[in-house]
Amino acid sequence: MTPLHLSSYTATTCLGPGLAATLAGLRDGRSGLQRCTFETVELDTWIGEVAGVDAQVLPPALKHYDCRNNRLVQLGLEADGFADTVRAAIARHGKKRVGIFLGTSTAGILQTELAYRRRDPASGALPDDFIYRTTHNSFSLAEFARDYFGLEGPAMAVSTACSSSAKVFAAAARQLALGSIDAALVGGVDSLCLTTLYGFASLQLTSSQPCRPYDAERDGISVGEGAAFALLERLPAEPASGSILLLGAGESSDAYHMSSPHPEGLGARLAMEAALRSAGLTAGQIDYINLHGTATPANDAAEGKAVSTLFGQSVPCSSTKGATGHTLGAAGAVEAVICALALGHGLLPGSPQTRQLDPAIGLDYLLSSRPATLRHALSNSFGFGGSNCSLIFGVAP
Repeated sequence: MTPLHLSSYTATTCLGPGLAATLAGLRDGRSGLQRCTFETVELDTWIGEVAGVDAQVLPPALKHYDCRNNRLVQLGLEADGFADTVRAAIARHGKKRVGIFLGTSTAGILQTELAYRRRDPASGALPDDFIYRTTHNSFSLAEFARDYFGLEGPAMAVSTACSSSAKVFAAAARQLALGSIDAALVGGVDSLCLTTLYGFASLQLTSSQPCRPYDAERDGISVGEGAAFALLERLPAEPASGSILLLGAGESSDAYHMSSPHPEGLGARLAMEAALRSAGLTAGQIDYINLHGTATPANDAAEGKAVSTLFGQSVPCSSTKGATGHTLGAAGAVEAVICALALGHGLLPGSPQTRQLDPAIGLDYLLSSRPATLRHALSNSFGFGGSNCSLIFGVAP
């Protein structure tokens, strides 16, 4: 693919709002996970809750979008002055030439959960102030963002579980290559809800302690929430030194099982191979891999096999979900931004919470963060049902 410029990017997770909080958390090996006290949930688990979401007030003209997920969208967009950067891009390119591509898994489903508590006791009817289209609907966050910026170009939401906001980078790149747009707002937002927390618990996939990716005693995920965005534009003739670039994207669908990965990591390997071809790179040119690394026994074992088959044990890698939790539909975008920070600041991120590596998985796995000169980073995002996406980022010399 033709390299694209990440002219601006931002991330908001339980580590805090914006790039400074994210970078500081990664450097310090800090985790934002805490015991679950969300809503009425009664589960022995840890979560990555973003502070200040409920305090967000949407613009009066956009009140019909009000829900936890869209409040998190706004919180994320306003971090690091990102919204102003988007407005500047709109001024350059025009309202019809900036597209929106956002990923999510459950969007504003919490709004429906809250509405069901207020059903009419006689008829069971939902309250009149509940608006499915602009809250629970998967397209809600993309429509909200389009109206937030007054855009008139293409807008789409991708909901393919945990690969959602990685796949939006590939979708946007295709539209930029076609010439239908000149810039793309890409990213992902997922917020905490009862369906996700109880759902993963029912599948026995949540841990009663902070998640420990690739640990010998790993036993499940810590559900998190987050919002991460990037502005993708075509490269200028002479990109500034240090500019972060999207170099390649690879997608696959192994459809092995609805909730379990292929045991040999087939789909993961196909996605990584496709990303390398897309970027025109070899496995030996990758300097860091941000693993999907959910801390479930099956996921880490399968991904580990795929990575070791393709890269051997020579590429430093880690999962940063011990810091942020698994932000589900936002994970691809959150970890894309983490790769951008790693490239831009010469940092190999460690893996908070992981203590004793699984000896059966042969990888150069980073327990602690350390400085390093990086040229290329690969980020993996693999979802339920075998939806897989790998992205490769680079830094301009």
